[in-house]
Amino acid sequence: MLAYAAKLTRSPGEMQRSDVEALTAVGFTDRDVLDIAEVVGYYAYVNRIADGLGVQTEAWIPDDAP
Repeated sequence: MLAYAAKLTRSPGEMQRSDVEALTAVGFTDRDVLDIAEVVGYYAYVNRIADGLGVQTEAWIPDDAP
């Protein structure tokens, strides 16, 4: 799951059906895969909107936070 999420985050254009099949082969349902993709996609979306609008992080968040 984490490898799928990392790949979807870092190189979404390289995703293949085999990435989904690897998850279902170890017991994730199609719904589970959808949920993972939605969470990863939403996180990327929200961060891009915040970055695009110049939103500053809260003071308690370290500058080097991922």
